Amino acid sequence: MALNNLNYPLDFKFKLTTLASDFNITDKNENAVAYVRQKMFKLKEDVVVFENDSKTKELFRIKANQWIDFNASYSLTEIATGNSCGRLARKGMRSIWKSTYDVLDTNDKAKFTITEDKAWVKFLDGMVGEIPIIGMFTGYFLNPTYTVRGIDGKDYFKLKKMPSMFGRRFQLDRMIDIDDEDESLVILSLLMMILLERARG
Repeated sequence: MALNNLNYPLDFKFKLTTLASDFNITDKNENAVAYVRQKMFKLKEDVVVFENDSKTKELFRIKANQWIDFNASYSLTEIATGNSCGRLARKGMRSIWKSTYDVLDTNDKAKFTITEDKAWVKFLDGMVGEIPIIGMFTGYFLNPTYTVRGIDGKDYFKLKKMPSMFGRRFQLDRMIDIDDEDESLVILSLLMMILLERARG
């Protein structure tokens, strides 16, 4: 897999010049890690992860397994081999108050949980974001954070939305060492989660 031996923190920065939900992933030295594009006008989410913004080499594909996304799950596939990397599953009822996702391995066993740290941030962002003019600036002071926790109870990653107009930048830090395959699985899950959370506001 390509998403290993990375220099953290990683920056996820959305492009504002395209209609599609495109974003670059770069490391702490601003080296390209990947380029992510969500295909437009699809009934089910379809996301391609490229090697860089030239979009000449596809690394991974992420596809929704159903139309209705209340308890939706997303298949993660490596293009070169056609092999499954695992699956991201949204916890519908729990996510109403605080966004929660399960990260499952190729055997469909839960390995990690992604949880929003403070539910009140999401609540306030939704409320204030509807206020004309003021809502444009919520990206500067209402920024959620997410923790990736293993089934062993350890915290492996911390993802935070950075202060920016239109919520266009996120930063990912690794807290402890992790197996290479698990690292790729988690990063793919997080980039899909960012697209979903950003779409919901």
